[in-house]
Amino acid sequence: MKQVLIDRYGAPEEVARCADVPDVGAPAAGEVVFDVLLFPINPADVSFCRGSYRLRPTLPATPGAECVGRVTAVGAGVSHVGPGDLVINLQRENWTQRRRVKGDDVIALPARMDLRQAAMVRINPPTALLLLTEIVALRAGDWVIQNVANSAVGRLLIVLAKQRGLRTVNVVRRADLAGELAALGADSVVVDSSDLARQVGEATGDARIMLGVEAIGGAATGRLADCIATDGTLVHYGSMSGEDPKVTRNNFIYRGVRLTGFMLGRFLAKRSAEQIRAIYADLGRQVMAGTLSAPVDTVYPIENIKDALAHADKGGRNGKILVSPNGAI
Repeated sequence: MKQVLIDRYGAPEEVARCADVPDVGAPAAGEVVFDVLLFPINPADVSFCRGSYRLRPTLPATPGAECVGRVTAVGAGVSHVGPGDLVINLQRENWTQRRRVKGDDVIALPARMDLRQAAMVRINPPTALLLLTEIVALRAGDWVIQNVANSAVGRLLIVLAKQRGLRTVNVVRRADLAGELAALGADSVVVDSSDLARQVGEATGDARIMLGVEAIGGAATGRLADCIATDGTLVHYGSMSGEDPKVTRNNFIYRGVRLTGFMLGRFLAKRSAEQIRAIYADLGRQVMAGTLSAPVDTVYPIENIKDALAHADKGGRNGKILVSPNGAI
């Protein structure tokens, strides 16, 4: 079978290769085997290839935190999924044609879910949901501010916030994104700049913003912290700049702003398998209903992984880059 391997860390399109490796074989008791139908290239995957991600396994290694697959076989004792079921996998190393994993690590999705959307269910939708529900107790009418608002998480957060009666101010780098974010339900869209706090104050009527969501790092974190109300909370869940957050001590000492972090795995680990499945069942229903979705730019075959990674690492895309390991979708 084919599998993506990296033998060294560096520019993703240079270090990743599509290799022929032994098949995973039949499932043992408590295991599931599935064909990988699609996987997305996420920022964390790019960082993994570069060697700047928190995980640096022994090389060669296979990237891939996310995928959607179809079950081909199950071992004894597995009853919550069966052959033919559409599933997501909670484990990594998914840039491959087939996986053999513990049964508890796969979660069934609705059978008729759009495969492109299913490929992106594992990480971004629950991230957006938990960022809104697990950090600060918000009530209808409250404001939330986020940067990278045109990202997959950002777009999903806008929709989920609207469902809860929350209002969002969305920070972007390009003014031409305002229309499409407004169509999702964004209440305000502002372009990031050195006077961001003033812009946000004007856009929200100087509202008390108690929750900020941030995924850039560096000085961008500080600019968002300046927009947070006294005793508010800013959540850092990604670092597109590759820099640590930079926040002035005035925000901490004099205004009591709290800076915390979010990693999906850490928050899911607090829940039982049944609770995790319930989260994904609800999100799956919303995807099926068309309430939640994320744009896709291009789908590449696994053999063209270098081209896919080069495309994913460029700006100006119109959505996620997906890879199809087992033929066109």
